[in-house]
Amino acid sequence: MAIEVFNRREIKYLLTQEDKEALLSIIDQYMERDAYNFEGKPYTICNLYLDTTADELIIKSLEKPVYKEKIRLRSYGTVTPEQKVYLESKKKFDGVVYKRRTECTLQQAYDYFASEDSLSDKISNSQVMKEIDFIVNYYKLQPRVFISYDRLAYFEKNNSDFRLTIDNNIQTRRTDLRLDLPVSGTQLLENNQYLMEAKAFKAFPLWFVKFLSERKIYSTSFSKYGAEYNQFKEKQNPGKI
Repeated sequence: MAIEVFNRREIKYLLTQEDKEALLSIIDQYMERDAYNFEGKPYTICNLYLDTTADELIIKSLEKPVYKEKIRLRSYGTVTPEQKVYLESKKKFDGVVYKRRTECTLQQAYDYFASEDSLSDKISNSQVMKEIDFIVNYYKLQPRVFISYDRLAYFEKNNSDFRLTIDNNIQTRRTDLRLDLPVSGTQLLENNQYLMEAKAFKAFPLWFVKFLSERKIYSTSFSKYGAEYNQFKEKQNPGKI
């Protein structure tokens, strides 16, 4: 059964190609690959981020409030309407991320967005769905942005609390907002640039802290959806964000 509740800190870093290669040269000593990284290859994650027609959630998020929230629909690769996807509520308060998610089919999600009828009586985790219902109905949310990326994911050996993900090929679009269409869009990162997220509720392990220090890698507040919105506004109003 898929894990549906996550509480943790998520710290982000932008890596160069050299940083990534240096990390991968030592990571097998400390961490195990995610099962989806078959033969060490990345897997693709696709998301539809929900927002108001005025993009109020992402605008608020970029103001760096103490509390913020978002809703997204996630699939692993391109899926058919009959396949499983995940509706997710992601909240951040005082630096800690609280993520709730529940399964449904892609068609159920599409029907939900079109009608706003709750799925709580059709899926396994009705409490999570009720939380999502409240946020979706309160803000009148609809799919606004497609964001996909290729991910390498690792779990520390004998310590499931610490996880690392490395994303690249981050593509975004504001048209064709479906998860049953091919992955395509505008690249969000520069060539040979990677977004790494370190995720844990407790302290990061010493070997990882040492790696960051030696490579002079510093945390960033980079957000995929936030960067996409800034890119979108820049195209609309060159020179102004």
